Amino acid sequence: MADLHEVLRVFIGPDGRGGNELGVVRDGAAVPSRQGRQALAAELGFSETVFVDDAAAGAVDIYTPSVRLGFAGYPLVGVGWLLGVEALRVEAGVVRSWEGGAVRGIRARPEWGTGKQTERYASVAEVEGLGVPEGGRWRYAWAWADEGAGRVRARGFPGRGDGIAEDEATGAAALVLTGELGRGLDIRQGMGSQILTRMNPDGTVEIGGRVTRVGRT
Repeated sequence: MADLHEVLRVFIGPDGRGGNELGVVRDGAAVPSRQGRQALAAELGFSETVFVDDAAAGAVDIYTPSVRLGFAGYPLVGVGWLLGVEALRVEAGVVRSWEGGAVRGIRARPEWGTGKQTERYASVAEVEGLGVPEGGRWRYAWAWADEGAGRVRARGFPGRGDGIAEDEATGAAALVLTGELGRGLDIRQGMGSQILTRMNPDGTVEIGGRVTRVGRT
């Protein structure tokens, strides 16, 4: 098994709550095969685990407990913070990574957030009252908390049947929602996470938030 699994929390709320836990295997070469990486990601049990193949070049590989991903939002925000690089390289393409004060973020294209289906509700109370829906597809439930200010309440349900019934913070879904609405958002997801987004004139979207290190396993 690879030595040194960093554990981060990504998209922490302003009060320090929330944040989606991310596993990072710094020495990706220690787990060279996709089958081995998939097995380790399932064993660790995080929503996503990142394997660093080349830290200097920002080359990384991302897995949920059940599938490999060509792109994912919160893992790239987290590993960008950890490595301190300006670009990350994944199967979907080159993703710019940036830092602005306490916020770390990435720039990506909304179409990279494949499979994230958004579902609008009439009120925050409706979103908060939802039970976990039946599986089969990725659902991102959301409602305006304050439309004028761009504040959104959201919850994410992966529906993969791999033990992650609800995602605490989902960067790719925030990317898709921002692209659909065509404006920057302040998204509160899960139990206390915050995702900040911005729409760029070229159609790309910035997603960012606070990151911290939880420890090592």
